[in-house]
Amino acid sequence: MDVREHNRKAWNRRVAAGNEWTVPVSTEEIERARRGEWRLLLTPARPIPVDWFPALEGADVLCLASGGGQQGPILAAAGATVTVFDNSPRQLEQDRAVAVREGLAIETVEGDMRDLGRFDDEVFDLIIHPVSNCFVPDVRPVWREAFRVLRPGGALLAGFCNPVAYLFDPASEEEGVLRVRFSIPYSDLDGPSEEERCRYYGLNAALEFGHTLDDQIGGQIGVGFAIVGFYEDRSPDELLARHIAHFVATRAIKPMSTGGAK
Repeated sequence: MDVREHNRKAWNRRVAAGNEWTVPVSTEEIERARRGEWRLLLTPARPIPVDWFPALEGADVLCLASGGGQQGPILAAAGATVTVFDNSPRQLEQDRAVAVREGLAIETVEGDMRDLGRFDDEVFDLIIHPVSNCFVPDVRPVWREAFRVLRPGGALLAGFCNPVAYLFDPASEEEGVLRVRFSIPYSDLDGPSEEERCRYYGLNAALEFGHTLDDQIGGQIGVGFAIVGFYEDRSPDELLARHIAHFVATRAIKPMSTGGAK
């Protein structure tokens, strides 16, 4: 199966359905960002700490797999030079619509988060990468490419799923029970049956992958990043959230000397 094409179509449909991560920010939020009053999410509910950000005025920012008219427009309104990169054309349309509505300059680029080949080395000061690498089967290329396009001293702010979220049987979850069924690393391609996926996640739902923490955190360290910030978050409407925070956010810095990068 062509996972990228399948998930492009799935996210295009999510835009049409009004999924919460596809709804553009309001004019009021843009006005607040212009006054320096803004908040951004990498994970479902907990805002990114303000001290994780560099000065945004004039900063070159890549919103990686971050379409939907949310993070990119806020950062542009706060003074950054923003490029939004996403696999879904409809998600990118949301960013362009906000840019037109609010008079913002935002570049939009369609592509695979694992391949940033259209960008030269060391061209961004900041990368914002909200929870989205669960939609690619291999995450380590994402970290390699992020490291390459960041300038020395630049920061990668990333949100991702704790893989424990992919362990449980969906039928049991519907009954309010967490029953371990799957293993990590997890793949929708060999997890629940197609019939189960349609029943519990919807017809033609996006394919998801539960990456190990070795690949998520160790993968960042392995390409040369220094992880200097960390927090956990939870989606309060999910059963698992009653027991554990099942999302993670990291702040990783590309060292000023990158001679040891792999």
